[in-house]
Amino acid sequence: MRNTDEKVASDGPPSETSAIERDVETTQVVLSAAVERSYVRKMDMWLLPFLSIMYFFNAIDRSNLGNAQTDGMGADMGFVGEQYSLLILLFYIPNGLFDLPLNMLTKRFSGRTMLPILMTGWGIMSLLQAACKSWGPMLAVRLILSIFEAGFFAGVIFYLTLFYTRGELGFRVAIFFGSALLAGAFSGLLSFGVFRIQHPTVKGWMWLFIIEGALTVIFGVIAFWWLPASPQTAWFLNDSEREAATLRSLRDGSSVIGEEFRLSECFRTWYDWKFTLWCIISFTYPVAFATTANFLPIVLQRLGYSTVVTNLLTVPPNFTGFLILLAVTYSSDRHRERTFHIIGSLTLSLIGLVVLAAIDAQANRGVAYFACFLLTGGAYIPSCLVHSWHNNNNLTETSRAATTGLLVGLGNLGGILSASTFRTQYAPRYAPTLIATAGCNVVCIFFTLWMGLWMRRENRRRNKEQGIELTAEQVDTQQLSGGVKDPRWRYFV
Repeated sequence: MRNTDEKVASDGPPSETSAIERDVETTQVVLSAAVERSYVRKMDMWLLPFLSIMYFFNAIDRSNLGNAQTDGMGADMGFVGEQYSLLILLFYIPNGLFDLPLNMLTKRFSGRTMLPILMTGWGIMSLLQAACKSWGPMLAVRLILSIFEAGFFAGVIFYLTLFYTRGELGFRVAIFFGSALLAGAFSGLLSFGVFRIQHPTVKGWMWLFIIEGALTVIFGVIAFWWLPASPQTAWFLNDSEREAATLRSLRDGSSVIGEEFRLSECFRTWYDWKFTLWCIISFTYPVAFATTANFLPIVLQRLGYSTVVTNLLTVPPNFTGFLILLAVTYSSDRHRERTFHIIGSLTLSLIGLVVLAAIDAQANRGVAYFACFLLTGGAYIPSCLVHSWHNNNNLTETSRAATTGLLVGLGNLGGILSASTFRTQYAPRYAPTLIATAGCNVVCIFFTLWMGLWMRRENRRRNKEQGIELTAEQVDTQQLSGGVKDPRWRYFV
């Protein structure tokens, strides 16, 4: 049990020769607290910020279509009917179908190789959007862009499980994912600036694609030299910190470190009845995220402001949503609780959706704008905690990679529900879109509650049968090679 094995080290500098100490009385190997702190600090300093920058540009290149549309992109390209909505709708199809195979490749060839390839690829496609003159070429570019972006979020989720423990994962995923909220704010500010550029041939929306795409390619190339394949090969760690990484993962993360990729192992957990619940949860929670990310500028246009002011108004809700995201995920990690943190965030965005669907935005501008804060405050949190949660209860690396790829892919396909209902004939209120999104939140709340309550009940049953009180954090994961069949297994709830 971890609580009895750990020993607090002195406050001096971490040892350069060993990350472990031996308890004289029990002869058990325990992890040096000083070395562990040094390891986590370096991960938070060198790895996490760079991944956040990469996802920052992922979010920008995914969602800047909405900003470009407010500057007349559709009119310049001669969009008719539902062509703008189709650009968004069709984007989600390859974006959902390619998550699984790309994440399996990330396990096979490592994040060090796959993540920079994906980023450089979608950056090039983002640049090419500026050269498109009509709907057909733009659709082709967007579909290729969606394939490159498909494996990135799932790949980083899996990648982070190799570096952080189960009790650290949610908040770190939130810092990484929260850059998407800051990207929304940045894209709004950048749009505010570039849409004021007066050029006879290069329109403001073209400058938006050029600037954001070029920056993405630059950071994608740098990533080839920056990202390590694993903690054991990280260029910024010393030997004792690399040893600490292995011990930490075996204590609270994985049953085996660096396991060989085997195709049969990818689908090991898919035959469990709970996997169906994970699929439903993962398909429904991202609908609110998609509605927020793709259509917030257009929703804000209902308030009746100019294009420049509309893009500027996207900044405060996105920034507020980022702060709420960090607070909720920090609480989730600190209390090692996922269920009710997810339900709370779904409820928050649900209230925002219901308000926006029920009121006349132009007649109630203040209420409508406040509802946008509720929407951004709750829509992004499940993306961090749902995928932290199922990874917390999966101790094999290959299975985690495949399962994360599939569930993130289902979430991307879930975005089709938002895009397919956001039609021009529903303007300006888009009530069917908002109602359908709210319905998905209700479904997700139900199945999340079912999963969480069942896990708690199963933990209590095992404790009662064995006559002991154990929680997930009290059993080293290296001792649980049998997974849920091991009598010492306790679910991370």
